Amino acid sequence: MVERLDGLVPEMMLLALAVVVAVLGLSKASSIRRAVPLLTAGGLFVAAWLAWGGKDLPPESAGFLAPSLAASLRTMIAAVGGVLALVASGTVDRRLEHDVESGRMPFEPLRASRGEFYAFMLLSITGAMLVASASDLIWLFLALELTSLPTYVMVVMGRAGRRGAEASVKYFFLGAMATAIFLYGFALVYGGTGSMQLADIAEIVASRRNLEGLDMVTTAGFLLALLGVGYKLAAAPLHLYAMDVYEGASASVTAFLGFVPKAAGTIAFMVLLQTAGGESLPAMVVTLVWMLAVLTMSLGNMAALQQTSAKRLFGGSSIAHSGYLLIGLLAGPGEGWAATTFYLLVYGLMNTGVFAVLAALERRGSEVEQVSDLGALRHHHPGLGWSLVACSGSLMGFPPLLGFVAKVWLFLAAVQSGHIALVVIAAINSAAGAWYYLRMMGMPLLGAAPSEPVEAAPSPWPARVAGVIGVLLLVVPFFADDLMVQTREAAAAAVMVLGN
Repeated sequence: MVERLDGLVPEMMLLALAVVVAVLGLSKASSIRRAVPLLTAGGLFVAAWLAWGGKDLPPESAGFLAPSLAASLRTMIAAVGGVLALVASGTVDRRLEHDVESGRMPFEPLRASRGEFYAFMLLSITGAMLVASASDLIWLFLALELTSLPTYVMVVMGRAGRRGAEASVKYFFLGAMATAIFLYGFALVYGGTGSMQLADIAEIVASRRNLEGLDMVTTAGFLLALLGVGYKLAAAPLHLYAMDVYEGASASVTAFLGFVPKAAGTIAFMVLLQTAGGESLPAMVVTLVWMLAVLTMSLGNMAALQQTSAKRLFGGSSIAHSGYLLIGLLAGPGEGWAATTFYLLVYGLMNTGVFAVLAALERRGSEVEQVSDLGALRHHHPGLGWSLVACSGSLMGFPPLLGFVAKVWLFLAAVQSGHIALVVIAAINSAAGAWYYLRMMGMPLLGAAPSEPVEAAPSPWPARVAGVIGVLLLVVPFFADDLMVQTREAAAAAVMVLGN
């Protein structure tokens, strides 16, 4: 077990950093408190660099997934997490800091929560990274819970008042139900195979499949585990919380919820699917994932079409994109998972970009929420307006933006694996979703200006992040070949490990 520590240096560093930022957030010096978001982001970028070095780890220091694939996933989570930390700059304790700086009240450490907020953010990101390093069912369960539990508190911290508390309660209780479902599934898998080790379970499943077929207890365990983990993805039928929580949380927290738990859920799906057979999944597992993909993307797009709230609209969009991710997961190890990993990275950037725009705008000290609030944005805040156009267009899959490249690769991988009907349904969903994405693209360009103008938020970081992401989505497609090749190589290594 000691040799495993060599592969967990980034996670151990982030755990130590969580303690540091929690303490620094209590400092009486405002300059130190303001540095907490930047320190968090810097630590996450360093963790991403360290995680990338894990691709050359020996098998005994890695988890169940191939070291190269796990390293790519951990690097992606830490890097996007660093960007999310910058977007959240200035969100927490904003009114408290304003009152302290204006002399209205002295600083009281017991009322400060900025350090705690970023500590919880680091813990959640650490949990998502640990999912990629899981080697047994207990590790996988604890990593998923470490990802989720801090987010329940972050929803409340990020937005004071009744709406934040209400969103957190809904999120928590549905999360508890999902945890019970996939934990029961893990118990059935253990009962059916007699092992907690993922590699041993995969070997037992393969041997039984070649002989008498997989027993119903183990199959039911995998089905329940996948269904429960689908909550992290906001996949149907456990998707109902997403739009309410997105609306109730602050924009920066919503950006976090839209990526980190989704990344953890996607990786957990990879782990479970590889354990259940990889390229030779039981028919019932294939049917379940197929149905989840269709329901998730269809219900997500249908819900988004009806929204006037920008947060709820992008909440429906997030659900739909979970359905697209499930298509790549079903396409299997190799090209399918390479496309899924690339799509998850691109989605993380697009999701962060749209919510960074919302976090960068306010009216009378409160975040803008309605789609109509974004009208004529290019005249008053041109950088944010064009960033919203680029991010919305990329989410739609508008060529030549990066989202188009990712979606085409994902659909081609599914076609190559024989899921043509699923790709046809996905194409229809993409066409339907184009309506609300075009609406979001047109609002800042052609929409009427709101009666009460919106202002720039005090923190400059959300606007900076939105601008950089908007440029990347337009420029990177012309230089994406190297990134796609590296993703293919990482996924190909996973197939080699599975074959052995």
